[in-house]
Amino acid sequence: MAQPPLEVQTRATNDAFGKFAASASGWLGSKWAFAGAGIVIVIWAAIGPVFHFSDTWQLVINTGTTIVTFLMVFLIQNTQNRDARAINLKLNELIRAIDKARDQMIDIENLSDLELDKLKTKYENIRAAYIKRQPAGSPLEQDPVGGSDTVANE
Repeated sequence: MAQPPLEVQTRATNDAFGKFAASASGWLGSKWAFAGAGIVIVIWAAIGPVFHFSDTWQLVINTGTTIVTFLMVFLIQNTQNRDARAINLKLNELIRAIDKARDQMIDIENLSDLELDKLKTKYENIRAAYIKRQPAGSPLEQDPVGGSDTVANE
């Protein structure tokens, strides 16, 4: 029996759909799944003359691809949600571990759109102030946030 893809081996999920999604996304994202889909298309195109390129012949591939696409949306979304959650947790740990990092940035993905807009505006203002302080024609080489008086005085 073939070993499951590495993505499936390394993901530990507690729910049945999570396990299924990890397994399916691992397999369906492989070169073999792509090759299989290509073979299905070639076979479908090859039998076109047998069915005189009828509406039913076209309907078969249209229906099949629609169903597969519909189901894949949920598998992909599940995988992306899990990956985004893991990345956010890793970023939270990095923020927590770095002394100069601002702890208020932890879990900002849970803020409202209005709160995120305010935070974005704040950082845009910091960036604009940094650019203003630079001599004309100088490259922007320094860290605008780490070296900014605006951040240091908060």
